[in-house]
Amino acid sequence: MAEEAKKKRHIVMVPIMAQGHIIPFLALARQIQHTTSATFTITIATTPLNILHLQSALSSTSPNQIRLAELPFNSSQHGLPPNTENTEKLSVTQLVNFCHSTLSLEAPLRSLISRITEEEGQPPICVISDVFLGWVNKVANSLGTRNLTFTTCGAYGTLAYVSLWLNLPHKKTHSDQFWIPGFPQSYRFHRTQLHRYLREADGTDDWSQFTIPQISHSMKSDGWICNTAAEIEPLGLHLLSKYLQLPIWAVGPLLPPAVLKGSRHRSGKKCGVALEACMEWLDLKDENSVVYISFGSQNTISAPQMMALAEGLEESAISFIWVLRPPVGFDVNGDFREEWLPKGFEERMRDTKRGLLVHKWAPQLEILSHKSTGVFLSHCGWNSVLEALSYGVPIIGWPLAAEQTYNVKMLVEEMGVAVELTRSVETTISGEEVKKVIDIVMDKEGKGKEMKEKAKEIASDMRKAITQKGEKKGSSLRAMDDLVRTILSPKSL
Repeated sequence: MAEEAKKKRHIVMVPIMAQGHIIPFLALARQIQHTTSATFTITIATTPLNILHLQSALSSTSPNQIRLAELPFNSSQHGLPPNTENTEKLSVTQLVNFCHSTLSLEAPLRSLISRITEEEGQPPICVISDVFLGWVNKVANSLGTRNLTFTTCGAYGTLAYVSLWLNLPHKKTHSDQFWIPGFPQSYRFHRTQLHRYLREADGTDDWSQFTIPQISHSMKSDGWICNTAAEIEPLGLHLLSKYLQLPIWAVGPLLPPAVLKGSRHRSGKKCGVALEACMEWLDLKDENSVVYISFGSQNTISAPQMMALAEGLEESAISFIWVLRPPVGFDVNGDFREEWLPKGFEERMRDTKRGLLVHKWAPQLEILSHKSTGVFLSHCGWNSVLEALSYGVPIIGWPLAAEQTYNVKMLVEEMGVAVELTRSVETTISGEEVKKVIDIVMDKEGKGKEMKEKAKEIASDMRKAITQKGEKKGSSLRAMDDLVRTILSPKSL
């Protein structure tokens, strides 16, 4: 009888098909299994090619209660290249088609939940869906189960992004600065913090037609799960809770357990440099002396910006590791051309051992965990932010898309652990500007020292949030307990 009861504790998770979302969903599944006394079967439902990636990520040590279920998907039917099931290789133009294509997963998901219901004699006790797949709320309600929304971002960035889309406040003023509903009246955001497709949105365009309904549906779910901790985002969580008028569970940071214990963790990607060679290179450098540069899994900068960044790095005489991908307008997965960097740059950096240029992928967690890494020049996607701060590494922000500019605003104004170099792929920067910002952050006194100290404090707070000492649990563990109690409680009709 007990085994039968366990079998019926079934949770279905539905991430949008993007690496920066799928990874936190898997981390959430593991967190639920590892940190609660209740036993659940968790099924992550996504498309076939993403299933293959998840299978490789689910090691033999992962709980066998985490299952994978395929949702059939044919990208060619949606005007996308064949076998496109993830955002990684898509241009911004293709991305909006891809987002609309996710609506086609409704029928397969409905079939999956119906099959689980038939096999187990009752529906799953909960469906946890991505904030950008709000239609899942309708499916869950119609099949008699609870739906919770998971935002893989932080609370501050989530609120800014959600409120911007739902209110389009920049359309109601001619000023470059404006207030976003949900934030204190004294807070001002700037038009340059908006990605081009949000800046141009008017409620009738393709992006609006997808994003606004999905967020609106997600706001009708039974509560939101947020990949952050109360200790590191008190303001963001307070404001988001007030805006949504829904329960929020801050169960983050959702990172590999090895990260939060201070040890190294393999990223799982095929890197453009051997891990051993990368570590040997870092071992030769002084403590906190290296700048690590990466723009995430699907972002890149323009060719002129790339040239300016290289010039600034060379002028600064700082040691650096730079993850290189072709610039905007070129195949991001294609071969890298010498012409995108100053003549002889790569050879000079290699010969002097000043710079390590890595093509496409680098062992990011291992680099950030190394004592020689002093600062992270990042696009400030939330996963990268959490990884950097978990090791006490301050950040140079160069936001490119999504909620990244609002993450930077918070890191600069609320946390004091970052400076912003520039934003978007549309701005012009100079090597001189790059050097100036690097000098500020790498300074062992003044602002650089202050940022490093604050980053270390946040790393400590992050660990406390997911740690239990005796009977006392950190805030994220308490939030997870409350989340599980909610999932196990009867759904109110």
